[in-house]
Amino acid sequence: MSNFDKFDRMILHELQENAGLSNAELAERVSLSTNACWRRVKRLEEEGVIRKRVALLSNAALNLGVTVFVSVKTSEHTDSWLSRFAAGIKSIPEVVEFYRMSGDIDYLLKVIVRDIEDYDRVYKKLISVAPMHDVSSSFAMERIKSSTALPLHNLT
Repeated sequence: MSNFDKFDRMILHELQENAGLSNAELAERVSLSTNACWRRVKRLEEEGVIRKRVALLSNAALNLGVTVFVSVKTSEHTDSWLSRFAAGIKSIPEVVEFYRMSGDIDYLLKVIVRDIEDYDRVYKKLISVAPMHDVSSSFAMERIKSSTALPLHNLT
């Protein structure tokens, strides 16, 4: 991974705000020539700093108003169990984030669904994936902060 200068940080900031900017618009915003800007973006993509560019959709507009955080504890910690569990969870599109954790819980899932009944359908899929010791669901009451932007101020 390369060192990041102020132009790299500005490019990354602008793309996190609007990945749909044309190269000319991006170059103007960061005060670079279009060729210099294009080369930097290409390098950042090749180095894997920019993984992909996406459209962020509105949960409300798509009637996906319920966010559920699911904590999973297991008494089985084998590679074969994890492979089965991970494959099963990855096949459920409503699970939008999936983490192996330290501490009291083993796995944390973020699930986005229409309503409680929709979550019940997803829950039944979750518990059929692999044997689990404990599954606990917490429903988000209010989204206070949600961002896809990574902090860039300390990059060197």
